[in-house]
Amino acid sequence: MSPKTAAQPASVPAYTEEPFYISAAQSATRLRRVLKHNDTFAVFDGQGDFGAAPGGADGLFFRDTRFLSRLQLLVNDGAPLLLGSNLRDDNAALVVDLTNPDVFVDQQMVLPKDTVHFLRTIFLWKDTAYQRLGVRNYGAQTIELQLSILFANDFADLFEVRGTHRQRRGSATTQLRGAAQVLLNYQGLDSELRRTTLTFDPPPDRLATNEAVYRLRLAPGEMRPIFVAVGCNETEPRPSAFLPALIASRRAMRHATRDNASVETSNSLFNEMLCRSAADLEMLMTDTPEGRYPYAGIPWYSTTFGRDGLITALQMLWWSPTVARGVLRRLAAYQAKITDPAADAEPGKILHEMRGGEMAALHEVPFGLYYGSVDSTPLFVLLAGLYLERTGDTRTIEELWPSIEAALSWIDGPGDPDGDGFVEYQRAAAQGLANQGWKDSQDAIFHADGRLAEGAIALAEVQGYVYAAKRMAARCARRLRHDAMARKLDAQADKLAASFEATFWCPELETYALALDGRKKQCAVRTSNAGQVLFSGIADPQRAALVAKGLLRPAFFSGWGIRTVAQGEARYNPMSYHDGSVWPHDNALIALGFSRYGLKRQVEAVFSGLFGAGTYMEHRRLPELFCGFRQQHGHGPTLYPVACAPQAWASATPFALLKASLGLEFDPFANEIRLCNPLLPAFLDEVMLRNLQLGESQVDLRVRRHKDTVSLDTPRISGGVRVSLVYSS
Repeated sequence: MSPKTAAQPASVPAYTEEPFYISAAQSATRLRRVLKHNDTFAVFDGQGDFGAAPGGADGLFFRDTRFLSRLQLLVNDGAPLLLGSNLRDDNAALVVDLTNPDVFVDQQMVLPKDTVHFLRTIFLWKDTAYQRLGVRNYGAQTIELQLSILFANDFADLFEVRGTHRQRRGSATTQLRGAAQVLLNYQGLDSELRRTTLTFDPPPDRLATNEAVYRLRLAPGEMRPIFVAVGCNETEPRPSAFLPALIASRRAMRHATRDNASVETSNSLFNEMLCRSAADLEMLMTDTPEGRYPYAGIPWYSTTFGRDGLITALQMLWWSPTVARGVLRRLAAYQAKITDPAADAEPGKILHEMRGGEMAALHEVPFGLYYGSVDSTPLFVLLAGLYLERTGDTRTIEELWPSIEAALSWIDGPGDPDGDGFVEYQRAAAQGLANQGWKDSQDAIFHADGRLAEGAIALAEVQGYVYAAKRMAARCARRLRHDAMARKLDAQADKLAASFEATFWCPELETYALALDGRKKQCAVRTSNAGQVLFSGIADPQRAALVAKGLLRPAFFSGWGIRTVAQGEARYNPMSYHDGSVWPHDNALIALGFSRYGLKRQVEAVFSGLFGAGTYMEHRRLPELFCGFRQQHGHGPTLYPVACAPQAWASATPFALLKASLGLEFDPFANEIRLCNPLLPAFLDEVMLRNLQLGESQVDLRVRRHKDTVSLDTPRISGGVRVSLVYSS
């Protein structure tokens, strides 16, 4: 992802602010509510408004453009009082309860507070924001009041909202269409006409180009509904479609998740976290021509990101494997075919990011189709292999095989320009991202003295991804009867593992170097990247145990999770984006690595820490990241000011942690599910998995904790699937 704020200690060299920096000028404490459907998302305040405070990142967005920057409800020219603001458990709608303040005329009270109830119900469906405002008089007298709905738009590109200044912009016009509709138009410099259409039902008593005014007279107990529909681009909204659209959206949600496994545990708080995570993941899913794709996060990353989609699909694979198929197909469709330095594209490379806004179309930002990611390509191959291992779907792998071969060719060719066996990155154009691993902020890759790494950089975890990709590609090749290629890939993986151990290990730190710089010098820094090395399986088992031990020491482990950079390192800052914060998805991959090496107590520590953090989060929602301050008794973790929430790989984290804890493995070719060295954390006495599918088989699994061991039973099983507990030393 394009990086955000990166606070920096004064004791290390400074750097020039990066071009795609996200401003943190506004506080993160303001209540925020988020809705999304496909390519449309909206960010509201607790009142159900947006744009009430200028300069924020809220509004209604469609394909990387803000299509409405203000929508605000006023009662007698003042803000109503907030009673409650809640997202439905399934994220289908935002429901806000409001009431009137005391209203005075000539110092005489004409309307006591709490007389009128305003119920706002808002949801998104097919490029339209629907809103129903129910106004009910609970007083004993007939009342009169004025409702005003203020609206405006700037048609700002998302990168403008993030803080990028533009020298020139297109032209905007506003027009009334009849008594109930307003058109907000923007003719962009890219020659595209963008239009927002607001429709009111019933027609307001007065409609202007920035305001709709209703003058209501309500008898005691009387309720009056008002509908507002806001359509993006060519969508012609019909407010009367509110109820049918709401029903259709909820029906589509149930249909999309019908084949997913479900999880219920003995811990009600963890159940809430799982339900919110599942709902957030479903909200972030977007229907594309190639299949469903998890958009990365709201508000900054609601689009196709390669790395994020791949890792999210990997985390979800055990309980929702169809997501991986959509991710793989979409990324294969946009795999680079030519060399384009401005886009950091090379044949076989997998997409980093795509954008559909005006600035991308005009190449003011390079992200229209941008390939500046060193890890998306090996992760693509890795996910393809894991998908086959989970589902046995050889047909999809055969379909993807040319793309897999092209990705492998990039790994061995342009991805390794000096031929030393390590995949490296160096941006091809000045406008591209300077760092192209998952820690892509400007100051994320550095030496022990704080100097930023320069030249072509080989990241530790990326070499692990390549190793795992080649192992999994070899398995795919054998299934497709490409035996010679399978042998070649396994031999390459063996050679890479040996070279990696010899080159990246730092004996004085008892961990792997963060990276090699352009002169092949180690960035000898203690970072969480070494934990992701364990996830890939490239690490020597004895060294893996040392890495795990270090990651759970106080310098790394905050009590809530493992920091990205250990306390004491030159650029450590618990408030930074990548240099001391805690990322849930990073911890999940590390926990999967611990599980791979049989380090289940270490899995339990990470799982328990993130669970504890989640209990303090609003909606039990794990954010993209939070600050790395040490856990203190009696209060929760410190939030990061501009973190995305929801964010796809953070939302998938509880499911990945559960997999790591249970040691879930699938063998579709033997029709067997295995739990390898399962160990439930102390906060879970029981876990129930329902509708767990393997090929044509389904099973319900119940796992109970008994101190250091578990028991397993299968209340329901069909299709002949075998379920087994496997313990190894």
